[in-house]
Amino acid sequence: MSGNYTVFETAWGYFALATMDGRLARAVLPCGTRARAVETIHTHLPTAGFEAGLLSDLQAEVVAYFDGRRADFASVPPVALDGLTAFGRRVLTLCMMIRPGFTSTYGDLARWLGRPGAARAVGNALARNPIPLIIPCHRVIATAGGLGGFSAPGGISFKRRLLDHERQFQSR
Repeated sequence: MSGNYTVFETAWGYFALATMDGRLARAVLPCGTRARAVETIHTHLPTAGFEAGLLSDLQAEVVAYFDGRRADFASVPPVALDGLTAFGRRVLTLCMMIRPGFTSTYGDLARWLGRPGAARAVGNALARNPIPLIIPCHRVIATAGGLGGFSAPGGISFKRRLLDHERQFQSR
């Protein structure tokens, strides 16, 4: 399968979005260089072609988010979660309901899915999130208040930075 991608600059670095069959398939969190963002997209979608205006409304929302303006990502097209298990798709779909400025726990998501005790499985599903930020896996934290894990580049320190950035949205 081939797809299309775009790379654009935000206040935090170069962000990439990719689609496959009209569905959002990948997001790459801000990178220091455009080349790194492209390389990351091509790791997952090697035949994807560049399209500058791809998802232009969503691009604008991502830029606004990193500029400190609240963005609800209302222009997100359907997402492609085909390579995930049914449980993983349910976890990521539920995660999309966590609003900017708020968090939930791995255990909460497990309970909401009718699988109490499956907090670790929730964490494993979130680690496979192909569309970080848009599917806000960074908003899921450990029950004891710790940050838990974050598999994206920058790890826990980047997760903390995103959550600190979003605190400003709680009162909006």
